[in-house]
Amino acid sequence: MTVREATNTDAESIAGVARVSWKHDYPNILSRDTVEQGVEEWYAPETIATEIDSDDAVVPVAEREGKVVGFAHAVEDELGGTILRVYVAPEHRNEGIGSDLLEHVREELADRGAERVRAMVLAENDPGNEFYRRFGFELDEQSETRIGEETYRENVYVTE
Repeated sequence: MTVREATNTDAESIAGVARVSWKHDYPNILSRDTVEQGVEEWYAPETIATEIDSDDAVVPVAEREGKVVGFAHAVEDELGGTILRVYVAPEHRNEGIGSDLLEHVREELADRGAERVRAMVLAENDPGNEFYRRFGFELDEQSETRIGEETYRENVYVTE
């Protein structure tokens, strides 16, 4: 398995990992329509390509046998850095891929000067919340995020 910075040619693969992850992870949290709206809004190839090209973004992918099986997305911001997402295709979970992506993002943000890193995850996403707690992130606050036409509670974790 290899972790590397994404290129624009990875945009479709990233969208594919997002789509299967959302369908697998959120059936009791998001409706099927909301999943489709969210994936289309957040992971359209042109949106992903813009993020990949952004100087403020960190978008690594994990590859196994030439296929993208996971990705992360973080941004530098006034608070240091914020991890917006870490997704691994369901059939490749529990192989250390999410851990490797998270470590890559944390190292890159630290290299850019971030002393504090936040991570966002839907409040009802129990595995996602546990993932960040396992790596020393502590719940800092709750906010709201909009997906499609609906608003959802989001936990904001922080580590220094």
